Amino acid sequence: MPCFILIARALRDEGTSYHYLPPADWAEGDAALLARLDGAFEGLAQPVLTGAVWTTDAPFRETQAAIDAARSAGALAVEMEAAALYAFARARGRAVACLAHVTNQMGQVEGDFEKGAEMGARDALDLVARVAARLAP
Repeated sequence: MPCFILIARALRDEGTSYHYLPPADWAEGDAALLARLDGAFEGLAQPVLTGAVWTTDAPFRETQAAIDAARSAGALAVEMEAAALYAFARARGRAVACLAHVTNQMGQVEGDFEKGAEMGARDALDLVARVAARLAP
């Protein structure tokens, strides 16, 4: 079942995040901004989890050992951008919140890339509207 993740932090694997910050295991989201979104997503059609993800450039080439390591580190999902966005934001002194729409399990089960009604667009717009309402001045 699809869900969203409000990304609190991203496990840095390879890629762009290392262009902005020194090496470290995690790129952290802005705690104050994430706190402002706490409780904003109640009642949406798709659940919204808050937690860590694993950012890697090529998730389909990863080994089972790497997947297990990310899972044991607390990653709820794998994606390709959050670490870079959080590293860039931190380097530039900006607050950024990353959300991931998790719609598959790496093509492992039948119908795995089903995103829901309207390819998930309505659910994504509902989520964005909640974010905008919560963060509006």
